Amino acid sequence: MIASTRFSVLDRSRTREGHEAPRALRDTVDLAREAEALGFHRFWVSEHHGVPGVAGSAPTELAAAVAAATSTIRVGTGGVMLPNHRPLVVAEQFGVLASLFPGRIDMGLGRSVGFTDGVRRALGHGKEDAEDFPGRLAELLGWIDGTQQAHPRVHARPAEGLRIPAYVLATGEGASVAAAAGLPLVIGDLRGREKVLRAIEVYRRDFRPSARAERPEVIVAGTVAVACTEEAARRLLVPEAWAMAYSRTHGDFPPLAPAGEIERRTMTAKERELYERGLDGHIHGTEEQVTEQLERAIKETGADEVLVTTSTYDREALVDSLRRLAGIARTL
Repeated sequence: MIASTRFSVLDRSRTREGHEAPRALRDTVDLAREAEALGFHRFWVSEHHGVPGVAGSAPTELAAAVAAATSTIRVGTGGVMLPNHRPLVVAEQFGVLASLFPGRIDMGLGRSVGFTDGVRRALGHGKEDAEDFPGRLAELLGWIDGTQQAHPRVHARPAEGLRIPAYVLATGEGASVAAAAGLPLVIGDLRGREKVLRAIEVYRRDFRPSARAERPEVIVAGTVAVACTEEAARRLLVPEAWAMAYSRTHGDFPPLAPAGEIERRTMTAKERELYERGLDGHIHGTEEQVTEQLERAIKETGADEVLVTTSTYDREALVDSLRRLAGIARTL
């Protein structure tokens, strides 16, 4: 099943202790070049605001830098959060990207709002704005298709009339939004398998064919870490697991720290519980172990594509993991 499945990469421009945030953005561009050389299908970037651990706050601008530094790999967003933006502006931004890099741009769209109340106030949006995601999505697609009627004689230039593939990032009820819109679904993560499977079932059951997609298409996102030993692969998971545990106990999402430093830390009982939980369930191990885990995940989800979202402090080890994963995909 791996041989017939596309593999892609999402990099969240995670900041690292000892490195300034601008370095994280340059690392993302460098990783995109590596992903292209290794034969991955697409490379996506994300949107976060006011988060110390993430430098990627402007996904369309970062996607432009990635597209300019590569030549064949598809480039897009995972995703632009529609509650934060006017649909017309999003359409215009993707119109520019698709005009500059024809045939390579993906428009991944999500419904999340800011990480904290302060960030949401600064953005001028609240949690309630996420509830209008279906309406904002329809308006955005209307700007691109030239079918919107809410603003007569207003056009999204240069987006109108361009073919810009759209994808819905979803958890839970978001799957129904993708189905109703007739768009591909991007869903994760692979650890919450039962929840993901229920959402995929709803999506396939309720999918309505559209001009953008004749049949359901599922992209499953999650962490995949491959190394020479199972323990080495597990250590790739340590920095993100600790960052998640820290954010849930301190209310602040930190830059990634080296695995060795984290393993030497004294943790509270709550921190230790969340940290250990953050290490569980990810696809990781040697090539043989990861092959078996991926085959099972793809079989269970029926995924058309796997979007690898691995974050870790050691960027060389991350590239090596992607290289090993690419080898798995090529040899089976």
